[in-house]
Amino acid sequence: MTSSVTQEFRQRLIQLADTVQEQAARAYTLWRSNPYHNSLQFKRVSQRQPIYSVRIGLGYRALGLRAGEHV
Repeated sequence: MTSSVTQEFRQRLIQLADTVQEQAARAYTLWRSNPYHNSLQFKRVSQRQPIYSVRIGLGYRALGLRAGEHV
């Protein structure tokens, strides 16, 4: 599975605390090697659109729009 991020995502990410940014980096590294790792809870969250969620930490999630094997 491949991924890309929007400019808005990058802008919002850098506004978060350094610890959250580090958690996001670790989660992304894990997602790249195994998107369905239990700790990430990667799952579809909308029945009408292919919107997926992945756990960043206890209080943070990232959302993505899936098109085939690309998020």
